[in-house]
Amino acid sequence: MASEAKLLTVQFLQWLAARPRSHAEVRNAWSSTCPLNCAFEDAVSDDLVERGADGRLVLTERGWARLAEAAGPAIAGSGDRRLA
Repeated sequence: MASEAKLLTVQFLQWLAARPRSHAEVRNAWSSTCPLNCAFEDAVSDDLVERGADGRLVLTERGWARLAEAAGPAIAGSGDRRLA
């Protein structure tokens, strides 16, 4: 189950990397009552996301690094940091 939780977190980071999202949008799309499916909560507690200057959620440097790590060496050096 741990690898499935990590995969969900990576999917969440990919979704958030596409564009900044409001907290309400994130909660609506990613909140769960299942304690085993908590990608959004895990990303917050692992310091992978933060609120940007406009209040929207964005990836932190640590979040971008996790996304690059999950993508593998071919993509890791070319991270799209439009939100950074």
